[in-house]
Amino acid sequence: MAKYLAQIVLVGVQVVGRAFARALRQEFAASQAAADARGRGGPRSAAAPSASGLSLQEAQQILNVSGLGPEEIEKNYAHLFKVNDKSVGGSFYLQSKVVRAKERLDEELQIQHRQEHNPERKPDT
Repeated sequence: MAKYLAQIVLVGVQVVGRAFARALRQEFAASQAAADARGRGGPRSAAAPSASGLSLQEAQQILNVSGLGPEEIEKNYAHLFKVNDKSVGGSFYLQSKVVRAKERLDEELQIQHRQEHNPERKPDT
């Protein structure tokens, strides 16, 4: 009886181990494919997350701006940073999100500025 029980346990462990290994391989392949897709993206798109970890849309929502007007961004940033200051009962977490959102929008403004002033030259064919 113990022999059969040991065999059942052994077979069960083997099945679970194979399933786990297969899932691990699939996850690794998916992460590689995603990394390759990000690498082929070329110039950063407006929706792509940056080093701040926010997409352009998320940053605009956090700062409550509809476009990329520097004055509107700065005005909303200053207000939200001030009201979320820990010394006035605000949240450091929310304040840090406001800072990251402004960094993301500033980054997008710099990208647009570079594209306007240094348009990519078409390769000679």
